[in-house]
Amino acid sequence: MVSSKPDLDAMVALALGEDLGERGKDVTTESVVDPDLLGEALVIARKRGVVSGTDVAARVFELMRPPCDFRALLADGASVEPGDVVASVTGPLASILTAERTALNFLQRLSGIATITRSYADALAQYPNVTLLDTRKTTPGLRFVERAAVRAGGGHNHRDGLWDAILIKDNHVAAAGGVTPAIERARSSRMPVEVEVENLDQLHEALAAGAEIVLLDNMPAELMRRAVEMTAGRAKLEASGGMTLEGAVAAARAGVDRISIGALTHSAPALDLSLEVSRTWR
Repeated sequence: MVSSKPDLDAMVALALGEDLGERGKDVTTESVVDPDLLGEALVIARKRGVVSGTDVAARVFELMRPPCDFRALLADGASVEPGDVVASVTGPLASILTAERTALNFLQRLSGIATITRSYADALAQYPNVTLLDTRKTTPGLRFVERAAVRAGGGHNHRDGLWDAILIKDNHVAAAGGVTPAIERARSSRMPVEVEVENLDQLHEALAAGAEIVLLDNMPAELMRRAVEMTAGRAKLEASGGMTLEGAVAAARAGVDRISIGALTHSAPALDLSLEVSRTWR
């Protein structure tokens, strides 16, 4: 749920403004649709998937002038089959048609993220001690709703941004002159330290320096298994880097604690949804 997020209205207003332009008009609808005509439309799933973004879509219709009433018939996180009705919208037909594409853009994008996340969550269900995480590879300006979509799909959120957690990446290591000095410098933050490593030598160094979390970057499954044995519970291990479904399962089988997957947000295909007018009246 994202309805309490303070920047939701600003995000929706920006998206609507992108469509309505400087004139603030839908010239097609104003030309064709009588302003006093009322209507009902249904949001219908055309593919199998997982719903997310109903709060955002509702806000799109609510911010129209005149406003519409959006009623979600399925909660975020619900599975849908082709033909399932996700939501209904009632109100001035002109407002419904003007808001249609903006609302569907959000719903399709966020439901796509929830859908791909659910596929990973299902694949990892047999490994209950492994946490499925997203990354910062989100659409600029949409992170908070995309992170909500990950949660709707059964995943968990990594750090919010650059401000709330230490994550030392390879370029930080290079800038500091090595894994150990990078970790030592990061201690000044008084936050737990996560550091990215690319091989077992760097892992040994990170463990010796007391890193609380170590990110195993693009390691094959056998190397991850050896990393788990070497770590022996002294730190949490996170697998990341090009994780396919098969790769995620292999990482979980190797014994890591966390798996972070950028594809949940950067490569999720939109879920096919449509809005169909079901009736009109005056």
